[in-house]
Amino acid sequence: MPLAVLRSRALAGMRALEVTVEVHVASGLPTFTIIGLADTEARESRDRVRAAIRNSGFEFPPGHITVNLASADLPKESARYDLPIALGILAASAQLPAAQLDDYEFAGKLSLSGELRPIRAALAMSVAVQSAGSQRQRAFVLPRDNISEAALVPGARILPADSLLQVFEHFNTTDGSACLAAVPAAVVAAAQDPSDFADVRGQAQARRAIVIAAAGGHSVLMVGPPGSGKSMLAARLPGILPPMALVEALESAALQSIAGGFCATRWQRRPFRAPHHSASSVALVGGGTVPRPGEISLAHHGVLFLDELPEFERKVLEALREPMEAGRVTISRAARQTDFPCRFQLLAAMNPCPCGYLGHPQRACRCAPDAVARYQGRISGPLLDRIDLQLAVPAMSAGDMLDAPTGECSATNAARVAIARERQWARQQSTNAELSSAEVDLHCQPDPAAMALLRATIERLHWSARAYHRVLKVARTIADLEGSERIGSAHAAEAVQYRRALHAVA
Repeated sequence: MPLAVLRSRALAGMRALEVTVEVHVASGLPTFTIIGLADTEARESRDRVRAAIRNSGFEFPPGHITVNLASADLPKESARYDLPIALGILAASAQLPAAQLDDYEFAGKLSLSGELRPIRAALAMSVAVQSAGSQRQRAFVLPRDNISEAALVPGARILPADSLLQVFEHFNTTDGSACLAAVPAAVVAAAQDPSDFADVRGQAQARRAIVIAAAGGHSVLMVGPPGSGKSMLAARLPGILPPMALVEALESAALQSIAGGFCATRWQRRPFRAPHHSASSVALVGGGTVPRPGEISLAHHGVLFLDELPEFERKVLEALREPMEAGRVTISRAARQTDFPCRFQLLAAMNPCPCGYLGHPQRACRCAPDAVARYQGRISGPLLDRIDLQLAVPAMSAGDMLDAPTGECSATNAARVAIARERQWARQQSTNAELSSAEVDLHCQPDPAAMALLRATIERLHWSARAYHRVLKVARTIADLEGSERIGSAHAAEAVQYRRALHAVA
């Protein structure tokens, strides 16, 4: 039969949609055509597939070869279709039995010698193949170098292959034996964070604020001079966050796989992304001709650390506002829209002024007042309004730092954070930072003394409704850390103190 039909996958954001690879071999002038909205890399499969078939010892059929990647309205990018196209040509030219091909899905890039090379987004495709098992469970044939990520999906049947010839022999055995063996689901121990909270000397209020942020999933802005420990505190936040659930780990790893940066050693470890302040909007939010996730999506279920916050371009920072609220970013292009999840915890740090020493007890600030105002004004009010905890991290003298006692270790803080998170999930099935306005009214009711304090603060500082709700969320987290059912005046007062960082260092 001159027609062969195989299955593969195409990426549309986080989704890996099924692609039908139809290969037709007919008599006529020797031509090789690939249709179905394939990009340049996919169309280049013609030369790779032709060389791989011949160098593997098979006959490349003469005549007119047409490859249709259906559905035609779904863009096809990358060289992952090399393997199914080559197998389709062999099946359509009667060199390969096609009876069992419908029980498999294929993805792999071919070298000119017929060896299989790794592809991008193998984990995302493996998740899609496994989730479609209720309809029809297919085995997934992949390059061996992709097995470390694809085998992380429980229940997926993954077959690693080294070459086109090995895949051919798997379907062409006469004794019923299979050349490709399914690998068991990978069991990878969660990597341990080498940094520890006990390394941080002094800065008791900042340490306390980081623990509150971890317990409630809150965003944080740290303002302080160089060397005060802002970056050191930031690096230790992931180590006290709760362990990732399997669903969270798969989502995070799939995004890393789509971006081409998956590392098995970081499996089930909270992402910690720290892009340089020269990053563009596309690098931070995502985009490109073929949309790929940006830093906010790569930090999904983890931490996005923006050091030297005012040095980022203003339009880059403003692009964070909607994703911080929605937990999802939509990248729109003329022909299509792509969604990526981005439920990240923002952690930012900045100096109080251009020279960095405003309010320093030993070093004088050289900046004029208008220069300080311009520098701090690079952070817009709407963005600042969305940051829950805004704390000053003051400079410490060498003597104070050396004499400061060692604080609690990461394990102790992580245990407190875990207990607070359990209270939140038992109450509302989400972190306090994710509460909606209606849920804030339901779960964050302060007692009369706390309400009086908040009312007076709102009138004096002219807070927005968003700022008021965020203070209530932080107060609710402080109460959870202490095991309190109601928000008391002490909880509210502490939460209020975390909204005036820039004033504290002025």
